[in-house]
Amino acid sequence: MTTSRPIVVKFGGELLDDPERLAAVVDATRTIAARTPLVVVHGGGKEIDAALKTAGIEKRQVDGLRITDAATLGVVVAVLAGTINTRFVAALNAAGVAAVGLTGADAGIGLSVQAPPHRSADGRTMDLDRVGLPVAGSDVRLLDSLLRSGFVPVVACVGAAADGELFNVNADTLAGHLAGRIGAARLVVAGTTPGVLDDGGQTIGMLDSADVTRLVESGRATAGMIAKLRACESALAHRVDDVVIVDGRDGAQLIDAATPGREAPLRSTRLVRMVTA
Repeated sequence: MTTSRPIVVKFGGELLDDPERLAAVVDATRTIAARTPLVVVHGGGKEIDAALKTAGIEKRQVDGLRITDAATLGVVVAVLAGTINTRFVAALNAAGVAAVGLTGADAGIGLSVQAPPHRSADGRTMDLDRVGLPVAGSDVRLLDSLLRSGFVPVVACVGAAADGELFNVNADTLAGHLAGRIGAARLVVAGTTPGVLDDGGQTIGMLDSADVTRLVESGRATAGMIAKLRACESALAHRVDDVVIVDGRDGAQLIDAATPGREAPLRSTRLVRMVTA
């Protein structure tokens, strides 16, 4: 492991598909990486959707999870591991960040099994097909080695089974898993919303595990937020001190969120194991 506990930052694909937003993310990442060991995980939903449309393949989702048949998986892998990861890594290196592009298939860092049928919020049971869940047997020695050598691993959310079968893995799920496996000090989830919002559209400043359970079971959490919250719970259950969900379009807030030990930014949600009186 590194002498300083790393952090994991997950970037939603919506932050990487626009040149202006990508430039802002790269600039913030350069500042973060200069301060602390860093692992980056990214998704790529909108670009995958566009590629599926071009290929004439129907997009199917349930509760924010992509139902992934073989044809869809081919597009997912090509877009995530090829287009987005390569473009992001190249931009980071051009900015002076020693970034290395990876997927969960590399050295077993994202060892996965097929996800079980998903019970949707409306009560249906849905087979997600080629969707994977990372497992405890994932080997993160490659990440440790890269971090010790001063590199920034940039991981596209593709997993692989022990027999080499590839899986589409939710980016939030993979980020939470890797954060726990490497003992990260903090997981930062950066997208285009300023944290978890209440019924009035205001950011909820802090949540603990009990609050998360209530949000999901009450149906108040949106479909896309459910997977995010579950990933945060997983990270907290495996040695991660806290999780911050922040609007990644705001570079200053993103840098603050990704500074270990610093209070979470004002317009963000900090998740902890338990709020004590």
